[in-house]
Amino acid sequence: MEETLDSRLRARLLIRGAVQGVGFRPFIHRLASEHALKGWVLNSTEGVACEVEGPQEQVERFLQDLRPKAPPRAVIEHLEASFLPPVGYTSFDIQPSREALSQFVLISPDIAVCPDCLREMRDPSDRRHIYPFTNCTNCGPRFTIVEDIPYDRPRTTMKAFAMCQDCQREYHDPGDRRFHAQPIACPTCGPRVWLIPGEEGHAASGSFTGQETLATGPAAINATRQLLYQGAIVAIKGLGGFHLACDATNPEAVQKLRERKQRVDKPFAIMSSDARAVASYCHLAPGEQQLLESPQRPIVLLQRQEGAPIAQAVAPNNRYLGVMLPYTPLHHLLFSEEGNRPMGRWPLALVMTSGNRSEEPIAKDNGPALEQLASLADYFLLHDRDIHVRCDDSVTRLFQGKEAIIRRSRGYAPFPVRLDFPLQEILACGGELKNTFCLTRDNYAFLSQHIGDLENLETLESFESNIEHFKRLFRIEPKIVAHDLHPDYLSTKYAQELASNHCAQGTGPEVRLIPVQHHHAHMASVMAENALNETVIGVSFDGTGYGTDGAIWGGEFLVGDYRGFHRAAHLKYVPLPGGTAAIRRPYRMALSHLFNALGPDAFGIHLPIWEQLEPLEQAVLRRQIETGLGSPPTSSMGRLFDAVSSLLGIRQVINYEGQAAIELEMVAQEGLEESYEFAIEESGVKGHGLLIDPAPLFRVLIADIKAGVATGVISARFHRSIAEMIASVCGIIRKRYGLNKVVLSGGVFQNVYLLLQALRCLEQAGFEAYVHHLVPANDGGISLGQALVANAVAEI
Repeated sequence: MEETLDSRLRARLLIRGAVQGVGFRPFIHRLASEHALKGWVLNSTEGVACEVEGPQEQVERFLQDLRPKAPPRAVIEHLEASFLPPVGYTSFDIQPSREALSQFVLISPDIAVCPDCLREMRDPSDRRHIYPFTNCTNCGPRFTIVEDIPYDRPRTTMKAFAMCQDCQREYHDPGDRRFHAQPIACPTCGPRVWLIPGEEGHAASGSFTGQETLATGPAAINATRQLLYQGAIVAIKGLGGFHLACDATNPEAVQKLRERKQRVDKPFAIMSSDARAVASYCHLAPGEQQLLESPQRPIVLLQRQEGAPIAQAVAPNNRYLGVMLPYTPLHHLLFSEEGNRPMGRWPLALVMTSGNRSEEPIAKDNGPALEQLASLADYFLLHDRDIHVRCDDSVTRLFQGKEAIIRRSRGYAPFPVRLDFPLQEILACGGELKNTFCLTRDNYAFLSQHIGDLENLETLESFESNIEHFKRLFRIEPKIVAHDLHPDYLSTKYAQELASNHCAQGTGPEVRLIPVQHHHAHMASVMAENALNETVIGVSFDGTGYGTDGAIWGGEFLVGDYRGFHRAAHLKYVPLPGGTAAIRRPYRMALSHLFNALGPDAFGIHLPIWEQLEPLEQAVLRRQIETGLGSPPTSSMGRLFDAVSSLLGIRQVINYEGQAAIELEMVAQEGLEESYEFAIEESGVKGHGLLIDPAPLFRVLIADIKAGVATGVISARFHRSIAEMIASVCGIIRKRYGLNKVVLSGGVFQNVYLLLQALRCLEQAGFEAYVHHLVPANDGGISLGQALVANAVAEI
């Protein structure tokens, strides 16, 4: 019996979520063909729209298969379906994209090269054999090449490369894995790679004839590999910017890179060919291997094996190495002939650190990189696929069986944090260090990639340009702007200038500025990712945060929700001698805490820390501590860790943020449950709650040092003391406020030795404790908290 229109059904679908750049339209095309349906599919600024028409039973089966058979990197957040009379479609087509200015779609992060593309790249008979830009609908660049939505080739940096006939055929073939793969490329028509000497390379060879090309294509990668084996430093253009690479098992090469980059001790990240290679020099649990091999390909913190061949200078005084696996075809090709390496008994590992000068954003464009990295690199491995958005590598670790992100960037951004309730259109500007910003609309919080420390013009310009890019991608025009309380942060000044300019131009409704206290933002951030919308106890421990009283906070117990907070307890204020100088020189904080514990006797105590100081600095420090001159009061837990690190002789001067505390954690003895005591009493100041005084701790700690107690034992006792103090103070707060949920945030809680102890103590005391997993506990996560607070305050 011949089928009639009356026996057919037409379904119109709008699919929202991460459905562009993940092969979703080709998937819809194949699924429709599988069920013998006709119609069309297209990308729009709302998501993916399609209509399918055919027998009712086939349409229903199509709908049933949509979610379970979707591409692996697709995320279907919402599916709208309506049923209409049939119109008699005779084919199924992919139609041109449709743009609606007020609508937006989720953008896929960059995806590590897939196994299928790797197999082709390694197959001598394949036309993409050893081609370093191989990709398909399941992998390759996304966020870093997207200029606007909908996601189509003309709106990416791949628009500069016209497809050859073979690529055109694959692009238009519904049965091909590259069907509508926007970054599709091959050696005939796609990006190319070449090697040139840098300033240092010319100096080593004794000649200079300009930027001559040493090799191109596969020969350039082979030459790069050999140069790395020989101890050279090579600037390699990657997916989201440049890396500076050298042989991680060559101590001289690593030290040379440190000297050139002026990066004295801060750990370098390394890359190895596969998990088997990593397991030869790091302890690798199954969950950690899953993180390493995930499509995000983050840097994963792994415990170093004793006697590992990785140069000690890669991560001085640290039990952990930051390790990642190759995530682009080019990276894989750098490891493809590791058997040729001298001393090949050990797998090849490369230092792959951000290609930038100290404190500047990662270089992403060839011209500026040649200038900025000229004094750092011996050679440059370049390519001509432009990077639209710079994006550093993400850093993560496994904590209690779950991922805990330390730096959220490549592979994660710009995918949003999904919230349980809708938010207004808000821009949250973040903090000064480890800056990220956050834009919100509907139930989405779009947290930016890692921007860096907002301490110079170059990083500020990157911050500003990325905000404009996110606003354009996600069609957000914020009328609320949240910022930190600190008046001198560049992010605060940006927010104020933004509101001032908007007011002066008279364009639309006034932009409302909402200042958010730093530690309240920390608390709100961990609440948001754990779907808590109630009053909780917030423990916010970090190095620096501007308080409501103008002091430097950092050892805070807050009671509150998104709308506001009460300072229920805090570490006792001590002077920060010389201001920021005390952050760089932990011995200053040691003397400040000793004075708090011992009074004037602190300056007569016989400790190496005091005896090593020049008489003039001793006199200046004593005057600053006794009078408070040039020494703002601080309740910082980070500075308390610095003080103990200094007293134990671990670190007197730091070369990177948090170094003294990190090295104190590294020496802590496992399995010890002995502790020191804090004094906990009423502060006597209205609104400031309990005062936590570490003076008793320091008196006993000094006695232990004089008695010759091992450094590892003292460190363990100190960590245990903090954990027990957290549980004790939360217990007092519970009695007063009837609260049982505790959230932990702030950079101090990146210390996993402390975090494990704190969680155990809280759980033993019957608390429900919540920590970060989706966003960083450090200042990289506060923009999310700022946005949530601003949204709540705006609704009051």
